[in-house]
Amino acid sequence: MAELLHRLGTFAARRAWTVIVAWAVILCVVVGGFSLGFKGLSSSFDIPGTASGDVVAELQQELPDFSGASGAVVYRTDDGAALSDDQKARISELVSSADDLPDVANVTDPFSTQAQLEAQRQQVVDGRQQLGDARVQAESGQQQLDAGTAQLDQAQQQLDAGRAQLEAAPLPDAQKQAQLDALDAQQAQLDQQRTALEQQQTQLTDGLAQIDEQEAQLDEGAELLSFADAIRLVSDDSSTAIVNVAFDKPRLELSEASKEAVVEHFTAAGVDGVDVAFNTEISQGIPEIFGVGEVVGVAVAGVVLIVVLGSLLAAAFPIVTAIVGVAIGAMATLSFSGVIQMASVTPFLGVMLGLAVGIDYALFILYRHRRQLLQGAGVVESIGLANGTAGTAVVFAGLTVIVALLALNIVGIPFLGLMGTAGAVSVLTAVLIAVTLIPALLGLAGMRILGRRARARVAHSRDTEHPRRAARTGAEPVMDATEHPRRTAHTGTASNIKPMSTLRAVTTMLVATVVLLVVAIPALSMRLGLPDGGSEAEDSTGYKAFTWTEEAFGPGANSPLLVTATLPANTAEEDVQGLQFAVARELFAQDDVNAVAPVAVSDDSTLAVFQVVPSEGPNAVSTERLVRDLRSLPPVNGDIELGVAGAAAINIDISEGLADVLPVYLVVVVGLSFLIMVAVFRSLLVPLIATAGFVLSLFATYGAVTAVFQWGWLGGLFGVHNPGPILSFLPVILVGILFGLAMDYQLFLTTGMREAWAHGAAPRLAVAQGFRAGRSVVTAAAIIMIAVFSGFITSEAVIIKTFGLGLALGVLFDAFVVRMLLMPAVMHVLGGSAWWLPHWLDRIIPNVDVEGAALERRHPAHT
Repeated sequence: MAELLHRLGTFAARRAWTVIVAWAVILCVVVGGFSLGFKGLSSSFDIPGTASGDVVAELQQELPDFSGASGAVVYRTDDGAALSDDQKARISELVSSADDLPDVANVTDPFSTQAQLEAQRQQVVDGRQQLGDARVQAESGQQQLDAGTAQLDQAQQQLDAGRAQLEAAPLPDAQKQAQLDALDAQQAQLDQQRTALEQQQTQLTDGLAQIDEQEAQLDEGAELLSFADAIRLVSDDSSTAIVNVAFDKPRLELSEASKEAVVEHFTAAGVDGVDVAFNTEISQGIPEIFGVGEVVGVAVAGVVLIVVLGSLLAAAFPIVTAIVGVAIGAMATLSFSGVIQMASVTPFLGVMLGLAVGIDYALFILYRHRRQLLQGAGVVESIGLANGTAGTAVVFAGLTVIVALLALNIVGIPFLGLMGTAGAVSVLTAVLIAVTLIPALLGLAGMRILGRRARARVAHSRDTEHPRRAARTGAEPVMDATEHPRRTAHTGTASNIKPMSTLRAVTTMLVATVVLLVVAIPALSMRLGLPDGGSEAEDSTGYKAFTWTEEAFGPGANSPLLVTATLPANTAEEDVQGLQFAVARELFAQDDVNAVAPVAVSDDSTLAVFQVVPSEGPNAVSTERLVRDLRSLPPVNGDIELGVAGAAAINIDISEGLADVLPVYLVVVVGLSFLIMVAVFRSLLVPLIATAGFVLSLFATYGAVTAVFQWGWLGGLFGVHNPGPILSFLPVILVGILFGLAMDYQLFLTTGMREAWAHGAAPRLAVAQGFRAGRSVVTAAAIIMIAVFSGFITSEAVIIKTFGLGLALGVLFDAFVVRMLLMPAVMHVLGGSAWWLPHWLDRIIPNVDVEGAALERRHPAHT
C-alpha cells in the first residue's frame, strides 16, 4: 500500500495538471448527473415492517383516502378577536379552490365542518326533546286507555250482574230470551270496544318500545358525540381555525413541490387581519445546506491550518479540496434521488463528514510534506514519501470510517443505510482527493508551500550544511504522527523526552474515566423520538402552527392517532353504529385519551377508522404509553382487532426500531474495526484500549446531548427552547461516525508509539515519544473537526443542530480526553504488555506497514 501511494504521489506531483484536469472532469460529470438525476428529497422517515406501516398498508387497500400524508394550515387573528364573517368567507374560498393542487385529495373547510358538528349535537338535543314529547303523549294515551279499560270492566260487571238477575228471574221463556238477546248485543258492543282498546294498547306498547329503542340509539349517539367533544376545527373563542389537508400519496412519496404548492396557495392571497402557519407535515422541507455557522466553522478551520502550516497557500489547499470533495460526494449521491427515495438529512451527513475529514486528511499529508521540506528534502521526493507514509495512514483511517458507515446498511432501515452510504461516498472521495489532488497541488506549489521565512531558512541550510546536519540543529524538533522515532532519536530530540510518572498515569486514568462517567449520567434517562413542531425555530411556521394549535385546541391536537378496527365478516350496515360505539367506548376509557371520533367505515363494513386525540403532545411520555396500551388491548367484543397509526405512532415505531438495532450495530462496527486495528497495531490490547475509550466517550456524548436537548441545560446557548426526546437515529449515527474518527486519532498517535517501541525504545518511553510525535497534528485535526461540526449547531433545523452538537462533543471527548489523556496513561501502565500478540496470530496477520518504515528505507527523501 505504501509503495503504491508513493508512486501515485510522485506521479501526481510530476503530472499535476493531468490530475487536476481529471478531477475537474469528474466534477463536471457529477454536476451533469445531478442536474439530470436529482428529483428531490423527503422530509419524512419510515421503517418497513412496523406496526403502523401494516396499518397504513391496510388503509391503502380498504380506505385509500386515509392512507396518504396529511397536514394542517392554521389561521389565527392577529389581535385575538373572533374571526369575522368576511374572514371566514375568504378562508373558505381558499379551501374550496385548493382541491386542484397537486397530490391533494381533500381539504376540509373548518367552518362548515364545525357547523356540521354543532348541528349534530343540536340534533341530539332536538331528538331528545322530540322523544320526550312523544313519551309524554304515549303516557297520556296510556292513561286514557287505562281509563277506557276501567270503564269497560265496570260495564262488563254490570252486564254480568244483569245477566245473572235475568237468568234467575221467573219470566216466560220468550220474554227472557228477548232480554238475553239484548244483553248479548250489549256484550258484543263491549267486546268490540275491548278489541279496539287492545289494538290501541298494542300500538301504544309498540310506540313506547320504539321510543325506548330510539332513546337507546340516541343515548349511544350522544355518548359517541360526547367522546368527540374535544375535537374542534374552530376554537371556542373563534379566533383560530384549522384547515386539514389530505394528500393522496404516503408521506414518504409526497414531493416537496406538492407541499410548497399548498404553502404558496394559502399565503399568496392573504386574509386581512389573519396570520397563517403550516404544521411540520407541510412546512418541514429541505434545510439549508450551507449557512453562516458552517462558514464560520470553515473559517476557524482555516485559522488553525494557517497556524499549523504557517502559510496561506498551504492552509487554502485542504479547504479547497474538501469543498471539491463535498460537492462531488453530495451531488453524486443526490443524482440517484430519482431512483431511490432519500431523506432530507442524507446529504448533510456527507457534507459534515466530507468537510471535516477532507480537511483533516489533507492536513496529515501536508504536515508531513512540510516537515520534510524543512529538513531539506526535495519537493517531488517529499511529496511521494508523504503520500506513502501519511497517505497510508489516511487510507486506513478512512477505511475505518467507511466500514463503520457502510455497516449502517445491515440494520435493515433504508433511510439510515442511505445516510451511511452517502457519508461513506464523501469519505471515500476525501481519501482519494487527499492522495491524488493534494500531491498534484503540492507539486505545482513547490517550495511556496512554506512561508517566506521558512523558505529562506531552508535555502540557507542547503547552502551551508547537509540537510541531515541541519535537522540536527533542532530547527523543527517536533515529530508528527507519521515520522519515525528512530529519526527523532538521530536528531537528538528523543533525549529530551521522558515518560510520565506511574502515579501521574494512574491519576490521569482515574480522573478521565470519572469525568466521562459523570458526563454520561444523563444518558441513563435518554428518550428517543423525532422532532415535532415545538422543536422548530421559534420564528418558523412549523413552530407557530404547533403552538397556536396547542393554545387553542390543547396539546393533543398536534398528535392525533389513527386507530383502525377490523369488524367481523358479514357485518350488517345497521349493526355498524353499535360496533363503532363499542370500539369508541373502549378507546375513550383508556388513560390519556382526550377525544375519540369515528371518521370512516369501508364500503364492505369490514374496517372502521377512528381518530384518537391524546391528552398530551406527540413526544410526551403519556402519548408513547398510550400507543403501546392501545396496541396491547384485547380484541373488542372478542373479535374486533385494533391497529394504531398516525404521525405520532409512526415516529414511536421508528424510534423503537432504531433503539432495537443500536446494540447490534455497535457490535458489528466494533468487531470489524477491531480486526482492522489488530492488523494495523499488531496487538490485542491496544485495540481493546481504543475500543473501551471509544465506548466511554460515546456514552459521555450521549449524556451531554441528553442534558442539552432533553433536559434543557444550556438550552439558550444552543438554541434549544423546547426540550424533548433525542433524535431517534442520532445514537446509531454517532456510533458509526465517532468510532471511525476516534480510530483516526488512535492510529496517528499509536503508530508513533509502536514504531518507537519496535526500534528499541523502552515501552514507557516509546509512549511518550509517540505521543509527542503525534499530538500537534492530532490536536489541530480535532480542533478543525470540532469547528466544522460546531458550525452546524447554528442551523434552524433541529435535526442538523443535534447532529452538529453530538459530533462536535464526540470529537472533543474522544480526542482530548480519551486519546490525549486516558489512552497514553493506560499505555504507560501496561508497558510492553500493550504490544502482546500471540505468535500464531502474528504469523497469519499480514504486515501492514502504516508507519511507512520500509518505504522510507527504499525511498529516502533527504539528500
